[in-house]
Amino acid sequence: MAAPEFTLSLHQHIGDIPAEEWNGLAGGNPFVRHEFLAALEDSGSVGRRTGWLPQHAALRDEAGRLVAAAPVYAKGHSYGEYVFDHGWAQAFERAGGDYYPKLQVASPFSPVPGPRLLTAPDVPHALPALAQGLTDAMEKIGCSSVHVTFCTEAEQEALAAQGWLPRLGTQFHWANPGYASFEDALAPMASRKRKQIKRERRDAQSAGLEFRALRGPEITPALWKAFHGFYRATVDKRWGTAYLQSGFWPLLGERLGDAVVLMVAFRGTEPVAAALNLLGPDALHGRNWGASEEVPFLHFELCYYQAMDFAIAQNVPRVEAGAQGEHKIQRGYMPVPTYSAHAIAHTGLRRAVAQFLDQERPAILLHMRELAELSPFKAE
Repeated sequence: MAAPEFTLSLHQHIGDIPAEEWNGLAGGNPFVRHEFLAALEDSGSVGRRTGWLPQHAALRDEAGRLVAAAPVYAKGHSYGEYVFDHGWAQAFERAGGDYYPKLQVASPFSPVPGPRLLTAPDVPHALPALAQGLTDAMEKIGCSSVHVTFCTEAEQEALAAQGWLPRLGTQFHWANPGYASFEDALAPMASRKRKQIKRERRDAQSAGLEFRALRGPEITPALWKAFHGFYRATVDKRWGTAYLQSGFWPLLGERLGDAVVLMVAFRGTEPVAAALNLLGPDALHGRNWGASEEVPFLHFELCYYQAMDFAIAQNVPRVEAGAQGEHKIQRGYMPVPTYSAHAIAHTGLRRAVAQFLDQERPAILLHMRELAELSPFKAE
């Protein structure tokens, strides 16, 4: 039987691809849904100003059916990605090459694992055809490379089978096997760790604050305005770039509804801190947070413990608390691998990156084993 014929097109606006078609491939992961990507574009959070230029990929079969898609961006920098390739860029440019522009297959500013190559399950050839289409586009439009970041392990394996370079990273996730209460979640931990967490919660909750988890329509325009201020304060404190514009948050709440969960700390009627989460089919994903007051352990309470409370109450299997942060281990968030894959056009650069990744991978695995030894849970 002859292989099916596919056609790949690139689109500068997610709106060029019908939401029903896109979401039919995206499933429930909120970070690759049409609504999330459109909110980024409509608010000006991605685009020429931030250097994330949409080039969304759509793969159609001979009948015109959308059988695969990917959120793709042309970039002239490596900021807002959380899988760091600055060293690759600097080395290539010192050798006289041009690392930028490059293509990034990602959910912008979101170090959240999940599907990146969205394919119809009944079309087995769609994923390799999409991958080939992306490398063809890389060469056609003069990019140095294509990077698929925070993809699934299965996607990484499929891309590696086509010659892409696989890369590992590490995050910290909390697993909920079905706890009935926060006390149940603490029970498997060593006594000293349980006491530490209880003390942190007590200190945060005794500061005269009320904590509430608000969803979708419950989040008012005034709360979103306050949250943008918290977000800017956090970015300024960390010498970062405030990519996300004030208009992004209300669009998110409006378009994703109850999938948007905002943990808010109130002093009286005044919000003084908040943490944004998005709810997917199998995880609560923590994203941004900020505060206008310095309160001991407030960050831990809003970003980790309130998220665990919510997951227990809603029977959510996992909480993903974002990138980095080995301090999360002592709060029950254990190290897990994350996955990416990289196609590089220049033979010499590809060879050098492959050698680097061959050395990095065992170091990542060793570091994860060492981190796991810091577990707060009692040895079985």
